[in-house]
Order: sequence, then structure tokens, then C-alpha cells
Amino acid sequence: MAKDLDTGPAAEPAEPDVVLDAGDAGYSKTLQPRHISMIAIGGAIGTGLFLGAGGNLAKAGPGLAVAYGVCGIFAFFVVRALGELVVHRPSSGAFVSYAREFLGEKGAYVAGWMYFLNWATSGMADITAIALYVHYWSMFTSVPQWVLALIALAIVLCVNLISVRLFGEMEFWFAIVKVVAIVTFLVIGVWVLITRHPVDGQVPGLHLLADNGGLFPLGVLPVVLVAQTVIFAYASIEMVGVTAGETARPQEVVPKAVNSIMWRIAVFYVGSVFMLVLLLPWTSYSAGQSPFVTVLSGLGIPSAGGLMNMVVLTAAMSSLNSGLYTTGRILRSMAMAGSAPGFTSRMSRSHVPYGGVLMTSAVILCGVGLNAWLPDKAFGIVTNIAALGIIATWCMIMICHLAFVRRARLGLAERPAFRLWAAPWVNLVTLSFLLGVIVMMWFDTDGPGRDTVLLILPIAAALALGWYRVRARVRDPLRRL
Repeated sequence: MAKDLDTGPAAEPAEPDVVLDAGDAGYSKTLQPRHISMIAIGGAIGTGLFLGAGGNLAKAGPGLAVAYGVCGIFAFFVVRALGELVVHRPSSGAFVSYAREFLGEKGAYVAGWMYFLNWATSGMADITAIALYVHYWSMFTSVPQWVLALIALAIVLCVNLISVRLFGEMEFWFAIVKVVAIVTFLVIGVWVLITRHPVDGQVPGLHLLADNGGLFPLGVLPVVLVAQTVIFAYASIEMVGVTAGETARPQEVVPKAVNSIMWRIAVFYVGSVFMLVLLLPWTSYSAGQSPFVTVLSGLGIPSAGGLMNMVVLTAAMSSLNSGLYTTGRILRSMAMAGSAPGFTSRMSRSHVPYGGVLMTSAVILCGVGLNAWLPDKAFGIVTNIAALGIIATWCMIMICHLAFVRRARLGLAERPAFRLWAAPWVNLVTLSFLLGVIVMMWFDTDGPGRDTVLLILPIAAALALGWYRVRARVRDPLRRL
């Protein structure tokens, strides 16, 4: 009998599953390695740095560099975990497809709609920001904010609907502009530090840090409380996983792109913020102006404000472009399972899931109305909601990776050579950090943090009602070989 137990089917090693997702069918593989690489860079450099760093410096002081560094480490853990899942099985549905594989359709439903919430509200923030940036130039000040927001949405929508290659080219050049802007600023900053050239009457150097309260002039708590907005600055870093479904060699391209993100965070975010506080006292920065414009204007560089305004405008256009791209793919993956409207599964002749792109654009149109109704508050309202979507998405990625690691230990899957280190402990620490950010938001009584946390209840209720409505038609689009 013992022999039978040893040689029976239960004792045989399980064969790893090979999983195919029907939602991945129909896409072209036209994104090139240079597109993926620059999309990864673009996802790590956004409006949160170019504009948001000024307000965050005013709230937290030089310790903001520490906040960017800590949040950047956890953001890298998230994208590294996603990169491992991509190498395991590239999918245009990204973490929604992985949630379906490892957590079931309920998990995919929550992941997909929270990501949609993230990008729909981020899109509203982007068109609001674009309108505000365009108003910088006097020739556009008479144009209503909502009109400029509508024009921006129309332009980016057309680019997304034409072809994925055009989207890739647009993101490539957007990323080039952002990288050149940051590198140029850092080069100018190093030159100013070496020559000790005054900036707005201040001699730059480490003494500006020491003479103005040190690294934490307002204490550690303000640095902790800005974590919400810092995480928003890293939003779209996970987009590199979505692009994997439309590139020819994702197993080669994605790991390289993911590995490069860490040093880019260190240089572009931590390095830039540290440079800012060496060039001017942290009290010189405010939420109303890009900190880079503050420094360049203090140096007397002609047209510095206009040039940097063009850069932050590019960053906002890039974010809007990315949002339409990713949600179109995510909604199609969900529609193939029946948990999103059927028309979002439709593909154009140029292999663009135009149904999902149009649906996201329709929701973002609400942002145009919000700009007409509350032009001064529109940006703050939608960024608070988007922050919850980002945190939920990152948590879902880490949970999917945890389930994948567990399945691999049972012999039901095989982990690739490119993997997240020290799993599952890194996953658990990252999840604890992300949940801790939500807890700290509750204690942000002077800002919008507590109101943002309270939004969790109506969002959860809406998700529950939606699930009960669609569950009868939900089907599994995965095929296991």
C-alpha cells in the first residue's frame, strides 16, 4: 500500500500551467525596445516632480528627498514584482490578467475598476493641469479653462485612436523632453555649486541646508504626511507592464526597462530635490510655482519660466496619453471576461481597443465640466481620488505576486530568472507600507487626507453593487494548457 502511495498520481510532481488570455488576442507587436525604455523613464518622471515638488518642499522641507527615496524604493519593488509576472506571461491586461489567473475574476474585477478609477480621475487632473499651464502664456489667458481642457483631451484621444506605434512615438519624445529638462537642470545646478554663483541673492551650498533647520526643519511627521502626494508622483510607473503585450520581445525588453527605474528615481527625484535645497532655502519654494522655475528665474535665465512651463505641459500631456492607452487595454481585458461593458472589447483595424479608450475619454469629459464649475478646486478634488486608485493598484500587484510565488512553491508555476528578491517578505513589507500611507492620510487633518480616506466607503459600495450586477455574465477568458 505504501508503494502505491509513493507511485500514484498524487505523488507525481505537478506540471506548471501554461496560461493564455483571450484578451491578448488582436494586438500588434509594434512597440520597439526604445519605446518601452522611454515609457519606463516617462513613468518615473511626471508632473508630481516638475510642479508638485514645490508645494511638498514648502510642507516638508528638505526631508522631501527622503520621502521620494523611501517611496521610490517601494515603487521599484512593485514594478519589479510586476516585471517578474510579465516575464512569466506577457499580457496587455497586465495585473488585471494576473489577478484573474491567481485570485479569480473577483480579484480581476477589483483591480481593473480601481485602475480605471485611478486613470480616469488622473486624466481629469491632467487636463486641468494642461489648461492651467497654457494660461501661463498671455495669448491664452482669455480662453476659458474648460475649453483648453477639452482641446487637450481631443488631441491626445486622436493620437491614441490612430495606432499604438504613434502612441509609442509620442511617449518617446515626451520622455526625451522630460529627461533633457532634468539633466539640463542638474548640470546647471552643479555648475552653480562649483562656481558659487548667487541664486536670487543667495550663495548656494550645504550651508543653506544647515542654516534653515537641517533635513527636517518641521519635524518628521510632515515628511510622512506628504507620502500620499509622493506616491501620486510615481503614478504610471507600472505602465511598463501594460506595454508588454504590444512588444515583440517582452522577456528581454521589460527586465532592462524595470532595472533602469531605480537609478532614475535616485537621480531624477532624490537628486533633483537635494539639488533644489542646495541652490535656495527650502522656504523659497511654494505650491504656486514649479521649483525649477523658481531656481532658473533666480539665476536670471531669460524665458526660464516659459521653457519650464513647456516641460510641465509636456509631462501632463504624457500622463494623459498614458492613461488613455493603459485603460483601453485594461478595459478590454475585463470586457473579455464580462466584467466591463461589451463595447470596450472592440478593436479597430489598426489594433487599437478603441471602445475602452473612448469610455475613458467620456469619463474624463466630466473633468471638463468640473473645470467649468470649480476651476480653482478641480485639480485637488480629482488627485485625491486618484491616489486611492494608485495605492489599490500597487497593492493588487503585490498580492498577485504573492499568489504567484505560492503557486510556484507548490510546483504549479515556474518563477523566471528575473524575479523580485526576498519574496514573500518584500511583498508583505511593501503592502504594510502602502496600507500605512492610507492610515497616515487619516491623520492629515490640515489637508484633504481624511476626506480621501472616507471616499473608500462609497467606492467599496459601488464596487460591491457593480459586482452583483455583472457576476451572472462573468466568464473566464483564460485557457490553461
